[in-house]
Amino acid sequence: MGSNTDNLSRGKRPLYISVYDELFKQIMNGTLPAGSRLPSEPELAKRFEVSRMTLRQALALLQDDGLVKSYHGKGNFVTGATHRDASLGLEKLGNPLYKCHTETIDRVELKFRLDLESDYTQEVLGRRAAAVVAAERWYWSDEQIVAYAFTFLAIEAVSELGMDLQNEPLLLDTLEHGVYDLASSSLIEVKRASAAPVSVHKYKMDIGEGCDLLLESVHINEQYPVLYNKYYIPRQYSSIRIRASK
Repeated sequence: MGSNTDNLSRGKRPLYISVYDELFKQIMNGTLPAGSRLPSEPELAKRFEVSRMTLRQALALLQDDGLVKSYHGKGNFVTGATHRDASLGLEKLGNPLYKCHTETIDRVELKFRLDLESDYTQEVLGRRAAAVVAAERWYWSDEQIVAYAFTFLAIEAVSELGMDLQNEPLLLDTLEHGVYDLASSSLIEVKRASAAPVSVHKYKMDIGEGCDLLLESVHINEQYPVLYNKYYIPRQYSSIRIRASK
């Protein structure tokens, strides 16, 4: 990578911002390509002639941007987040997990059951139901679980969505994509969760500092949600964006 000290602004700007800007530029122009490992922290600190603390402040900003990920015992790596469609944001109707996750999802595992309705399901679905379909999804990337979703829908919504509970691939496709083709709107609430549901631990999912939690009500009509989703995304994989415009 060569010496970068000439590229750093030594004026009034904090040094960590100058380091951040230089690393950001090298990631965006491909000098540091997606998947590559950054030089060690001592080496980077020496190249930029800054302290380890200053360097870590710069790396923390890159991690917040979803451009760099730290793996314990392995180092810092450039992610593939820079290749995502910049037009995708939560303001667009569609599965929010794929818009907010920095990893490429290789496969999705589905498990569902029929439950009796409860006060909670009546509240989130906005109606009474003869029974409720409770569906769980585990999202895999590179042989690791990187996200989890829990879905409620009234049994009556199964026919409304053209679902066949005996056809699991079709059920999964409807939950992942098909419902958004039929939907007229969705409402998403973003929260933070310090822990994930117990059922996540069917497989080991590293939640690090907790999860970003997306609570989503999907509407086909304005009367009530056709289904209700809870998406758990570990914070190290989460990048939530909203494109605002007039």
